[in-house]
Order: sequence, then structure tokens, then C-alpha cells
Amino acid sequence: MAEQRVRIGIVGAGANTRVRHIPGLRAISGVELVGVVNRTPESTARVAREFGISKTYPDWQSLVHDPDVDAVCIGTWPNLHADVTCAALAAGKHVLCEARMACNAAEAHRMLQASQARPDLIAQIVPSPFGLVQDAFVRQLITERFLGEIREVVVIGADDTFWDYSRELHWRQDANLSGLNLLTLGILHESLCRWVPQPISVFAQSTTFEPTRPAPSTGSLVPVTVPDSVQILTQLPGGGRGIYQISGSVLFGPGKKIHLYGRNGTFKYLISPKEELWCGRIGDPDLKRIDLTPEHQGRWRVEEEFVNAIRGKEAVHLTDFATGVAYMEFTEAVARSAATGQCVRLPLLTGMEIPKARPH
Repeated sequence: MAEQRVRIGIVGAGANTRVRHIPGLRAISGVELVGVVNRTPESTARVAREFGISKTYPDWQSLVHDPDVDAVCIGTWPNLHADVTCAALAAGKHVLCEARMACNAAEAHRMLQASQARPDLIAQIVPSPFGLVQDAFVRQLITERFLGEIREVVVIGADDTFWDYSRELHWRQDANLSGLNLLTLGILHESLCRWVPQPISVFAQSTTFEPTRPAPSTGSLVPVTVPDSVQILTQLPGGGRGIYQISGSVLFGPGKKIHLYGRNGTFKYLISPKEELWCGRIGDPDLKRIDLTPEHQGRWRVEEEFVNAIRGKEAVHLTDFATGVAYMEFTEAVARSAATGQCVRLPLLTGMEIPKARPH
């Protein structure tokens, strides 16, 4: 029996779309990439030639309303995610939206409401790739009480990504394009919260060490509107505590890692320079590296999961819109706390204005 045909349009062929989504979707039987629209007519034509996509559009609205499109893959910067997602769902299209979900929590809630209004359609956020290989194993050990009650979590993502201030302003440093999320905060937090509950309070401080960068188009100096360093304290349900160090401005920094410290045991998940999982519990002489056999490893299967969900074969696991809203509320809470110097409770009271950052 032939698979249900799924015709997909691409809005914004960013790096992840080119590297993962287009090849991943093409590898699935019965999936057709019918059209694409990028930021400019020139880049749209270039992507269409590169990937052999026959149809191009003058704007994303034309693609979303094309009756030949069943589903929309959104690979734009976050500033367009909410508008394209809500329009696509209203037009009866399934949606696979690149992370980060949106610019702020209000937009994320709007996307969730749009998806809830169309329960017949699949709405999926591209998940954090961190921890996919180890996820099922870690979940199993947590279920078996390997850690016991969580006492502390440590999340670190600190390197020299934006150390060189002579480089052009990156879109992640422009709040108009990237929103309130900063650096790897959202992607690391999403990975952490597959294993521990969302925090109930956040206290943060942030700064920008180099306040200007050359603009991509003109080379003239423009403001950096997203902090390049943030430190965060959190409280978890049940009394556990969290510490985050997120920075793009440190030389020879510690890289990316997530540590879970429980009453009975410890997990240390190292992301860079290479992925490793170390575990130990009461009575062990030291931590032990866990080398999972291939049959026990997870893998990237976002495009497969999206198409299977459209075909009714499985539900979306990584990542549904409700999960996306939770991490968007967290990243916004961090921004609010850093701007006001006050602790912020979660879940958020929506509709609150985001105060401007305090002078450093």
C-alpha cells in the first residue's frame, strides 16, 4: 500500500533546514518538496536550484495559501515564526517550526492557541539535538530512582562564540530577529527539562561586554541588543536548585554540559568537546562513563516523526507546542529578572511588559 503523499513548502531555508530538514524529508517515501521562499528573490532562486525544488514564491503568504502545499517547514529567524505558524495553521497546513519557538512567551502562547484551534493538524517545534542519544537511558534511570530527589542541577554553555567584537553582528545578537532568548540558553534548558521539572522561580543577571558590532550590510557600528553573558539561579519543584552559566564571551571556556545531582546519584552529560554521559551513585568509587550500544541509542528523527504524525502513525514527542511554550516562558523569565533585578515566578503572568535592561 502506497504511503499518503505529503507535499511540503519551505519558508526560509536556513542552515538547519538545508543540513537536516530538506535531506531528512526527501529521504521519506511519499514526501514531496513542492516549493520554497527565502528572504530575497535571489536567495529563493538559489535554494530552488540547489535542491531541485520546482516552485518559488514572492512571499511566505503565497506559499502558505497555496492549495498544493499540505505542510509548511519554517526555517526563518524567530521574528517570523509566530506569524507564519499561525497563518499556516489557519490555512489548514501542518507546521514544522524551527527552534527557537518564537521571540517571546506571548508569541509562543499565540502559536499554541492557533494549534489548539486546529487539533486536526500537526504542530511541531524542532527540538534541541542535545541528549537525544542518551535520552531514553537517562529517563529510565530517573524512573528507577537512580538519582533520587534532585538536589542541584548545573547548566553550562560558555565559550568564545562572540568573543571577537570585530566580527559582524550575528542575528542572535539582534533582539528584533532573535527575541528574548540568548545564546544556547533555550536549547540547553529544553534538554535539561526532558529529565527534570520546569523551575518555579528564576533569578538572573546579564551583561554585554562589547556593546557594539559592525552591521552586516554597512559595517558601521550598531548596538548589540542581546546579552552575551548571563548567570541564573532557579528553584525546582520539591526544593532542588539550579545554576546556569551561559556566555559567548569567554576564552577557553568550559563548553556545554548539564549536571544532575540527586540524593542517591549523579549524572554528568558533557556536550562539548564531545558527547559523553557519566554516572555514579552511592557506593561507587567514582563516576563511570556510559557507552550505549547502538540498539539503546536515540537519534535525530524529527522529519520522520513529523511525517509519521501527519500520517497518524505516532504522536509528536519532540517537541510539541506546549513544551515549546514552557521553555519560552523560562527564557522570558530570565530576561525579566535580569532587567529588573528581581526574582520571577513561573509560570508567567502573560501580558506583562518586558522592562528595559538596567544599566550595567
